[in-house]
Amino acid sequence: MRELDELINVDDPAWPELQALFATSAAPLKVLPVDPDEGRRCLLQLQITARSVLGALVVNSGGLVVDDGWVRVFGGGSAEHDGGMPSLAQINAFPVTFDPAWHPAPDFVVAHDVLGGVFALNGHDPAVSGRPGVPGQMTYFAPDTLEWETMEMGHSTWMSWLLSGRLEKFYEGLRWPGWREEAAALSFSQGVSVIPFLWSKEAHEDLAATSRRAVPMREVLGVAADFARQMGPADPGFLGAV
Repeated sequence: MRELDELINVDDPAWPELQALFATSAAPLKVLPVDPDEGRRCLLQLQITARSVLGALVVNSGGLVVDDGWVRVFGGGSAEHDGGMPSLAQINAFPVTFDPAWHPAPDFVVAHDVLGGVFALNGHDPAVSGRPGVPGQMTYFAPDTLEWETMEMGHSTWMSWLLSGRLEKFYEGLRWPGWREEAAALSFSQGVSVIPFLWSKEAHEDLAATSRRAVPMREVLGVAADFARQMGPADPGFLGAV
């Protein structure tokens, strides 16, 4: 076990590089202030240093609000608004106190979008849990197909991609007129319920005609997981503790 001082006080920390990336973000971005105790709890359990992008994000930020809240990137947790954005520790159900025997789920959840899309980092053997891609690669649970998709990039590259302006193309067909205002009005515990469901023929043909409302994010994720199990292709597994 490495102690906190060893994890935080490193040569070449990634935070200055992240701050430079934030300053040039092509997408609207808000960096939330961190809950210091929670951020340190995350870092200690992860046993990664602030030299990594993930470690720097956890110990220096409460999370990122991207594209006016459409995507929420989890960090060390923030108490700023409506109970705050959950921390990576809370989303991934870390133990309350450090446990050297504990390991996260095979897909380590790092971000959610308001539709119930889940960005996760592959563990050491993704094939065992039915995940696409290779170890250390980012994947995405798509709420319109109910399948995991490989993103063919690691976490640090994904962070650059997220802020590069490519979200518009990535979410093509999944955004409706007024989506930005609807996303911005949500609390961090809420997502958007779309009826008919995003995976239905009706939603694919005319998303703007669907009915949408703000509901708890656990409901958005729970409905998608239930339908994935019932209709296939497979049980999506862990989507985050919300």
